[in-house]
Amino acid sequence: MVSEKDQPNGHQILIDGEELARHNAINEWLPITSARKAKWWHSAFHNVTAMVGAGVLSLPHAMADLGWGPGVAVLILSWVITLYTLWQMVEMHEMVSGKRFDRYHELGQHAFGEKLGLYIVVPQQLIVEVSVCIVYMLTGGKSLKKFHDLVCNDDKKDIKLTFFIMIFASAHFVLSHLPNFDSIANVSLTAAIMSLCYSTIAWSVHRGAQPNVQYGYRAKTTAGTVFNFFSALGDMAFAYAGHNVILEIQATMPSTPERPSKGPMWKGVVVAYIAVALCYFPVALIGYWTYGNSVQDNILISLEKPVWLIAMANIFVVIHVIGGYQMYAMPVFDMIETVLVKKLNFKPTRLLRFFVRNIYVASTMFVGITFPFFGGLLGFFGGFFFAPTSYFLPCVMWLAIHKPRKFSLSWWTNWICIIFGVLLMVVSPIGGLRQIILQAKTYKFYS
Repeated sequence: MVSEKDQPNGHQILIDGEELARHNAINEWLPITSARKAKWWHSAFHNVTAMVGAGVLSLPHAMADLGWGPGVAVLILSWVITLYTLWQMVEMHEMVSGKRFDRYHELGQHAFGEKLGLYIVVPQQLIVEVSVCIVYMLTGGKSLKKFHDLVCNDDKKDIKLTFFIMIFASAHFVLSHLPNFDSIANVSLTAAIMSLCYSTIAWSVHRGAQPNVQYGYRAKTTAGTVFNFFSALGDMAFAYAGHNVILEIQATMPSTPERPSKGPMWKGVVVAYIAVALCYFPVALIGYWTYGNSVQDNILISLEKPVWLIAMANIFVVIHVIGGYQMYAMPVFDMIETVLVKKLNFKPTRLLRFFVRNIYVASTMFVGITFPFFGGLLGFFGGFFFAPTSYFLPCVMWLAIHKPRKFSLSWWTNWICIIFGVLLMVVSPIGGLRQIILQAKTYKFYS
């Protein structure tokens, strides 16, 4: 029996060559690394699609629980902090010469170590992306139901929300088989345009504040007010979730030492964040000003006239969250397919992809149908998992990798972001969980 060290060098080189070829073939098959042709405008509309969504519709409701002063402060602070942490992630994508961190967990492994990085990043990123897909199932189903109720108001039959969620999910049983980010570019562009359209409708159709509008806190007790305040912080955090796919979006861009991907990527991010501001601030402020503390957890549900325009806005929401679902599902597909192909040695085939993606879509549909607690879900997931990945985990990585001088501007900035993010993470799930419990008391399963 010949040991590996006794084998001829040529044979070892052949083995290494075969292994490298297999590695390259798998990377060309996986969703994140299979295409690197994106331009800066792809970054712009991918980020708009990832950022604007169910979160923007809940902002007036969050403002009602926060009040004018804290609400405006948290809205602006969140925009500034998350833009800063996005810049950090774009910069860290190619911080090591000749290497790209194409996935969030790869950057985490570089910052914290091979195993610890996985344990810190993967659970948080997975929960964020899966929870967004579940909430988007709910949002799509609710918007379809609202459209049906507005257009078919003469129909006496009350169709269950369950069926509308299933109709919405049917689109994903088809679209989920698009192989990578490059192939969903048109879906994402359409979704980004739709987000601008329905956000504009949401704030522009109002004709002044409603009669007898009230801006005081809706809860009658101090405890209720505090819990609602905490939950609203989670709603705000949920609205800034794009960080969970930012490195994966940047991975689709070509890069050379002379022209690294961070240039066009950052350009796209700036354009996207201007679009985010144009969507978030008017919807949050005008929506709250119009309806006060009686605003619904989905602003479009509060709107009633003109009927045709509100119906259109709900269809725009449906189209947008179709694209948003795909944006957050693609990194999940990449993780699952990576484990199956690299760790469990499954062959990278269309049949494998068919089963993996259909099972995932069916699972998110089932959970969405079973637990449609929209407002509570936003508050709970927003604080517990979105705050770390968007508000302070990039700062922790920056401190671990770059090690800025103690008490320098960079050091202080990152620690302020970390403290703000940790506070969000601690208090907002408390309010969100309370809302889920209260709504669950009166909820009938599969209604």
